[in-house]
Amino acid sequence: MRDLTSLIKAYDIRGTVPDQLDARLTYQIGAAFAHLSGADLIAVGHDMRVSSPELADAFAAGITSRGIDVLAIGLASTDLLYFASGSRDVPGAMITASHNPPAYNGIKLCRAGARPVGQDTGLTEIRTLLATGLPTYDGPAGASQSGDLLPSYAKYLHSLVSLVSSRRLKIVIDAGNGMAGHTAPVVLDDPALDIVPLYFDLDGTFPNHEANPLNPANLVDLRAAVSTAPRRCRPRLRR
Repeated sequence: MRDLTSLIKAYDIRGTVPDQLDARLTYQIGAAFAHLSGADLIAVGHDMRVSSPELADAFAAGITSRGIDVLAIGLASTDLLYFASGSRDVPGAMITASHNPPAYNGIKLCRAGARPVGQDTGLTEIRTLLATGLPTYDGPAGASQSGDLLPSYAKYLHSLVSLVSSRRLKIVIDAGNGMAGHTAPVVLDDPALDIVPLYFDLDGTFPNHEANPLNPANLVDLRAAVSTAPRRCRPRLRR
């Protein structure tokens, strides 16, 4: 077993692919999480990184190897995975490396109700299981089912915030070729919103800029688009 110290962080699992994280290890992590969860069903989603589909399949296979079913929600943002966990009251796993460079990938885990899993709430136990080995399981394998929850997620968000009486808003969104390009067109589909999209094409190589919004260099195009986007003239208030 490889050294997991640098792979299993305080709040997630994250490393370079394939030298730190590959399909075989991801399968074992999925099996360990399934054993730890004690659930009947686990939701699994993944982002658009090049390695994500393979890792998501491996993680799901690890789950079903322990007799637990999988709800495969496919391409998803992390918040959509949390919605799946909360709305279905099941644990979840999101295959993503968040804002890290293309060579990275990782896994964010949560328990039923989208309760996060960190070092003190499950990651330490998973690392121990990977090091010592899981108990033998010789029962039937679990099954996998697919489900697209994005429409339900959008409907839920629209129920929280009504834009019926709102003035029309022009919003510039830089998706950075990340998952916002997948979720934003559905979640923000409203007559009150005029969306100006930047880099909505899903591309795990991040050809335009890194997906890290904390780096000012990655906000140059967004700032330029905001400053040049046509704006409606606001009525002058009478005094």
